[in-house]
Amino acid sequence: MGCRTRVAKNELLRLVLGTDDAGQPAVVPDPTGSAPGRGAHLHPTRACFELAVRRRAFTRALRSQVGLVSEPVAEFLAARNEMSG
Repeated sequence: MGCRTRVAKNELLRLVLGTDDAGQPAVVPDPTGSAPGRGAHLHPTRACFELAVRRRAFTRALRSQVGLVSEPVAEFLAARNEMSG
């Protein structure tokens, strides 16, 4: 979704429409790939995430009628990088 580079599905992070801690519509990570509903896929890197945010790709890919908060994905990627690194 961000950089549009094709790779195997298991190398990508699935994202779905959900809500943030404040109850606002948000794009949220679905690392198990089991959440119901439409999903979109993103490389689990900060660079790809930032590109998707700049392109406003989340709203389009998830077919949302309102703008989406992307902080849950940023927090997930930050926590993932801390664990691996």
